[in-house]
Amino acid sequence: MRKIYGIAGALITLAIPFVLLLQNGNHHLETDQSFCPFKMLTGFPCPGCGITKSLVFFYEGNLYKSLSYHILGPFVIAFSILTIVVLLTELITEKEYFDKWLYNRKLAYGLAIFLASYHLIRLIYFVHDNSFASILQQSAWR
Repeated sequence: MRKIYGIAGALITLAIPFVLLLQNGNHHLETDQSFCPFKMLTGFPCPGCGITKSLVFFYEGNLYKSLSYHILGPFVIAFSILTIVVLLTELITEKEYFDKWLYNRKLAYGLAIFLASYHLIRLIYFVHDNSFASILQQSAWR
């Protein structure tokens, strides 16, 4: 059952930005309020802020804009596709292939350190590029 949930989660991860792309005819995605509850409350981005927009712009073929919203956006697409392929293969063959990688503590810590460092750099640039009034305007408290 875990594999079916994994496949469903990966499909949803790929489908939601695609639906947003279909509705983004006039590019309102760049100007609308963020989907992130943390950003709506505080005005500051969370570590995952921008991934959905990154995926939408990747689907549009705009790699530069995709990477500018979140550097891990294209990686999320690749990881989701790989997850679907691996889990379907495991369901069909009834074998486990990547458990030693997926449950690797060193890999998890490495990814966590990378994401924390990337987020800290993004926060520094965010505070540098935005005034307090601008940050407040990006929150629900405007």
